[in-house]
Amino acid sequence: MSDQVWLSHLQKHRAIAVIRASDMQLAAKMAMAVASGGMQLIEITWNSHRSGELISQLRAELPNCVIGTGTLFNVQQLQEAIACGAQFLFTPHVDVAMIQAALAKNVPIIPGALTPTEIVTAWSHGASCVKVFPVQAVGGVNYIKSLQGPLGHIPLIPTGGVTPDNAEDFIQAGAIAVGLSGQLFPSSLVKSGNWQAIARHSHQLMERLNNRTL
Repeated sequence: MSDQVWLSHLQKHRAIAVIRASDMQLAAKMAMAVASGGMQLIEITWNSHRSGELISQLRAELPNCVIGTGTLFNVQQLQEAIACGAQFLFTPHVDVAMIQAALAKNVPIIPGALTPTEIVTAWSHGASCVKVFPVQAVGGVNYIKSLQGPLGHIPLIPTGGVTPDNAEDFIQAGAIAVGLSGQLFPSSLVKSGNWQAIARHSHQLMERLNNRTL
């Protein structure tokens, strides 16, 4: 997938569901729930149970979704993820070798960065966009606003503290998209298997983001 196509997905959908689970079947149900709610960008973290197998499964079962992975720490993991069908790649850090390996395979890579120096370093080495993580620890929405002046040309995806309640604010502040993890999956709903409620909440989130960004 080219960077241009990836960025168009981000501009259209605005939110990425980040799934981390210790049981593959549970992770699959989580993915199906948010997909049925209209979320089409789904990240299965690489440290989830049988993540590679699940990515391949979801690629087949959710053809309208874009399935990627995250929490990648080295080139070997990155190459394994691509082999399993991951369509985009998130890392928690900036690693030039990983960026180059993803570019060679034409798979969008989104390194995690926090400071302006880290963000620019990732971007200048060819990152598709940059994950600002953990954004809430450094001011949340206000931090994204502050970055827009000097770094407004770099597409940013804040994660770590983004919730369904504040996701709109991050988009309004200039983020191209946001990543949401645990806040999409309240433990009470997961434990009770109330996937319809999770799907409904996902749908409400997408409606708010689409209305805000029209």
